Amino acid sequence: MASTVLDSALFRDAFGTPAMRAIFEDAALLARYTEVETALARVQGRLGVIPAQAAKDISAKCDASKLDLGRLKQETEVVGYPILPLVRQLAAQCGDAGKFLHWGATTQDIMDTAVVLQVRDALALIEKDIATLQATLARRAKRYRDTPMAGRTHLQQALPITFGYKLAIWLAMLDRHAERLQQMKSRVLVGQFAGAAGTLASLGDKGMDVQKALCEELRLAQPAATWHAARDGLAEAVNFLGLLTGSLGKIAFDVMLLASTEVAEVAEPFVQGRGASSTMPQKRNPISSELILACAKAVRQHAGLMLDAMVQDLERATGPWHAEWIALPEAFLLAGGALHQAKFMLDGLQVDQARMKKNLEMTHGLIVAEAVMMGLAPHLGRNEAHDAVYGACRVVAERGGTLADALGKVPEVAKHLDRAALERLTDPANYVGAAREMVDRVVGKRG
Repeated sequence: MASTVLDSALFRDAFGTPAMRAIFEDAALLARYTEVETALARVQGRLGVIPAQAAKDISAKCDASKLDLGRLKQETEVVGYPILPLVRQLAAQCGDAGKFLHWGATTQDIMDTAVVLQVRDALALIEKDIATLQATLARRAKRYRDTPMAGRTHLQQALPITFGYKLAIWLAMLDRHAERLQQMKSRVLVGQFAGAAGTLASLGDKGMDVQKALCEELRLAQPAATWHAARDGLAEAVNFLGLLTGSLGKIAFDVMLLASTEVAEVAEPFVQGRGASSTMPQKRNPISSELILACAKAVRQHAGLMLDAMVQDLERATGPWHAEWIALPEAFLLAGGALHQAKFMLDGLQVDQARMKKNLEMTHGLIVAEAVMMGLAPHLGRNEAHDAVYGACRVVAERGGTLADALGKVPEVAKHLDRAALERLTDPANYVGAAREMVDRVVGKRG
């Protein structure tokens, strides 16, 4: 029976995706171990390290689907690692050629390289999902380029922005993550074949040739030096997921706040029954955003665990390596789940432009007090303009009315700004600064 949300029949597709699980499930991992073992035999056969016929037999006969999983589980619990029990079964499949299986390798060589192969496939999914989100946000940022709304700082209305500007900020984060992903591939997608203490001593003068050929066979980069106990590559991969899901969490948090009843400027896509409450029929909870935020928090913990696991002793770790077995697959599953929820939520995000306008006008012009101050400053000086506008703001706050009305009754203001000028300055749509240009710059990067 499943015991965590990642493998639960109830929750697994809320916190992960079938595609990402398929990469990290046991059968796939055993297939990767077998792939590395057979690739090693093939290159060693070509280089004359083991008999060519033995290499052919190993490559042809090793079959991960025929493994006795019950026996493999039992022996792994005894040994502490799965490779020795795996090699025993694969060697038996190969007959006499089996004695040349795993030649010159150590357990960590096979496990590390298999994990890198998993990471390569997982990053391909991540990359595709990021590209989908980039396209969605670019399209929607362009659509809402000129839609004014209240910008908020410290959860208070600050100055007007446009919704397209907000979307462009989200998009720019994802652009940077796409760039990071490309840049880290050369550091992360690196093979591992180094032998017992990392020196390839058992293969004599053929060690480096075998390592190079194995990495080429698996389409991985060859390491400059053994990384058995130097774990920055895999730690970088998971910490990249921490950055990515952190950005998704920020987006989700924004959506939750903007979807609150009092604000109601956006809403997650409507699906019958989604986000419903068992006791409050009126509720429409932002479920995707909540799941994204939960995934982001969990990935952050795994990113920290991977950093902790970097502190390894001498040439082979006595425990930190095992922590990676927990952190890495779960981080990828959770990141995949967060991306899945984000794609659904952002593609169908409902935007209430009328509500944005209503909220923008709820302070009766106070949100653009800075605009009036800057309009008056050339005539009165900045400090005097500040004091005049501040006084008018207090009148609006205490007695009601609009900022334009209050300003029109201030002699030193009316002397320099007529009613038309005041209406123009107190129109929030006229004070969004370079928001539109920033949208154009971010969206325009798509070519």
